[in-house]
Amino acid sequence: MENTFGIPIIPDNEEQRLAKLRSLTILNSYQEEGSFKHIAAMATRMFNVPIALVNLVDRDYVWTKGGMGLEATPPVPREVSLCSLAILKDETTVFENARQEPCLLANPMVTGDFGLQFYAAAPLTTSDGYNIGALCIVDKEPRSFSETDQKILQNLASIVVENLEKGLV
Repeated sequence: MENTFGIPIIPDNEEQRLAKLRSLTILNSYQEEGSFKHIAAMATRMFNVPIALVNLVDRDYVWTKGGMGLEATPPVPREVSLCSLAILKDETTVFENARQEPCLLANPMVTGDFGLQFYAAAPLTTSDGYNIGALCIVDKEPRSFSETDQKILQNLASIVVENLEKGLV
């Protein structure tokens, strides 16, 4: 895996995290799940952003299981997906202006045609503490993101996890 971030993107508990993710039996399909698509739609409206995604971070790829604002969402290589950074910590990851972030200067999502400038993601943390993915919101314009906004995004992410763990997808 060629890492575009210049910092380690593999958590210390990677094997256990992957085992937990696979136990949820939702990977390896291009199918988006209805409830996750609805949560992504809510996030775009609540935060007034064009794109929201419910992403799961597997060993090599990041799978979108619900999204709003993008036509097709095939798996993205983990080494370029910002969700790889979002699973590294338990707090919300926020890049208010991605073009000013040293770890993103070589990232094709930021420097390429897509033109990502704002990114915020709350990790999808299972009840036993594994960050298996992220609920992220994206804009092609820089923007601020308050502590209150972060808490709201975290609450939406917890709904995603509840649905996953209860098999309500």
